[in-house]
Amino acid sequence: MRMAPADAATAAARPMPEPRQETAPAARTPDLMAPRPFTVERVTRDVSDTFTLELRPLEGPPLAFQPGQFTMLYLFGVGEVAISVSGDPDRPERLVQTIRAVGPVTRAMTALKPGAVVGVRGPFGRPWPCAEIEGRDVVVVAGGVGLAPLRPAILHVLARRGQYGKVALLCGARTPKDILFRRDLRRWGGRLDTSVAVTVDRASAGWHGQVGVVTKLIGHAPFDPEEAAALVCGPEIMIRYTVQALNDRGVSLDRIYVSMERNMKCAVGFCGHCQFGGSFVCRDGPVFRFDRIADRFAVREL
Repeated sequence: MRMAPADAATAAARPMPEPRQETAPAARTPDLMAPRPFTVERVTRDVSDTFTLELRPLEGPPLAFQPGQFTMLYLFGVGEVAISVSGDPDRPERLVQTIRAVGPVTRAMTALKPGAVVGVRGPFGRPWPCAEIEGRDVVVVAGGVGLAPLRPAILHVLARRGQYGKVALLCGARTPKDILFRRDLRRWGGRLDTSVAVTVDRASAGWHGQVGVVTKLIGHAPFDPEEAAALVCGPEIMIRYTVQALNDRGVSLDRIYVSMERNMKCAVGFCGHCQFGGSFVCRDGPVFRFDRIADRFAVREL
């Protein structure tokens, strides 16, 4: 129908409506409680009770992570466990998880074969302060399977070697058969810009290395205590004595970082299983600057 002249004049004077803005759909927030399916690409037996899984997502992007973070690894029909990522943060297309078989879920995971599917949530947690400690000497102290959460930080530092001072890696294990990542340790120890020392609690035939607890390595390690930052992971009793030995050498508590291993169930601070004083290890850790939690270490059974 055509407009009458008066209607046409009125329409001409009326302001044109603003064009409708097409808004992009809001980015979907990942559901932190829903596991993504990952397929097992490779299974490696590291030591008698520890193995490594290499995983890739069935769909979607790789799981990017920072050194020191962990995932919740879900075995369908069995259960879920918190596992630190042990892979290279510069190669997130491979999610590498080193696992010690100590409970029903992790023992069941020992039966996984390439092609199996597991669920992954994460990554979660506060990482190692790799950027904050640039320019400092770096001392890494690992006890047993504690080397796994430290491995991404070591790879990060060595890939950016010029951004750090001296680097000393001190590793302890129960016996020679319990030493993790032997190939990595040999490669790192072969570098002229990195010091690696390994000790065992109990020697066996054919072992020609050092014997004793890992804290005995700290006194002779090549680093400047006034300039060094330390990254420590292992059993809590080992952490306690390691921090004391580092502090005795002159490393201040605000430059010592520890990764706590507690019973993490939800990974987002809901369930309270990993409460450590006023903190939740899953949400506020697992990496803590030691001076901020030193008072809690003095409380038995906390």
